[in-house]
Amino acid sequence: MHKSWRRAALAAGLTLTGALGGLVAAAPAQAQPVTSGSVTFGGDPGDYITGGRSYAYSVADGDQLTTSASADTSHVSVGVNGYQGDWWSVDFDAPGSTPLAPGTYQNATRYPFNGAGPGLSLDGNGRGCNELTGTFTVLNAVFGPNGYVQTFDATFEQHCEGGTAAARGEVHIANPPAPAPLDLALAVATDGTASSVSGKAVVHGTVTCNQPTSVSLNGTVTEIVKKTIVRGDFSTRVNCVPGTPAAWTATAVPIGTVPFVKGKVEVDTRAQGYDSEYDKYVEVNDTTVVKLVKS
Repeated sequence: MHKSWRRAALAAGLTLTGALGGLVAAAPAQAQPVTSGSVTFGGDPGDYITGGRSYAYSVADGDQLTTSASADTSHVSVGVNGYQGDWWSVDFDAPGSTPLAPGTYQNATRYPFNGAGPGLSLDGNGRGCNELTGTFTVLNAVFGPNGYVQTFDATFEQHCEGGTAAARGEVHIANPPAPAPLDLALAVATDGTASSVSGKAVVHGTVTCNQPTSVSLNGTVTEIVKKTIVRGDFSTRVNCVPGTPAAWTATAVPIGTVPFVKGKVEVDTRAQGYDSEYDKYVEVNDTTVVKLVKS
């Protein structure tokens, strides 16, 4: 389910941009489907966003809700795709990089143009405020890694263009606990070989992971041979599955005419794997002194 976050976010961003025209709508980097939740709101007569009507959407009724948070959890976005074609977006933004936490945020202005103060925005169905004032109260907020929203409950009130008519609503999000992010570990063995024929160095090691992933390994072998610095790059790839260390072996070809020889070398290695739960790459680095023997 989480693999679709980026695709859902991109689609939401295109929809908002096209429908709002000149208004700027900031799409979340990753939008996660909401497992259980609801968004309800209504407005006073004369409120531009709601037209004085009331709206109610919930996952239980077949509406699609998505949500995301910034890495510092200072911003939460909730998207609505109603089963009958409605679409809405509600954004809550704490001052600066302060994490959203239970409490009332007064004197909010239009997100994402709220500067150092709190930000708020309810827009959709082709309507949005150019300027707004408002307030919102966070009742509960539980976040996981990488912008995962587990629980978020909030109420809000928004006034467009300095008017007295208001839109008022509430958001309730309940998702399962966050899945574990990719934990990638790299080990480089302290023994290797130097070919007396080709002058190449062979190094090896293992990688471990907590979710299946293809790991790319790149690095550099450096040796000092008779006051001359000898370097060679290497790269390889290995499939990693949880529970079993994945062995890797790579060959470094010396740059220039001086070969690698037996002795101590410095091996700098970078391993990178794709985290399918959070749609991102995870990288680990290692520097190890390796003793090469002649082969």
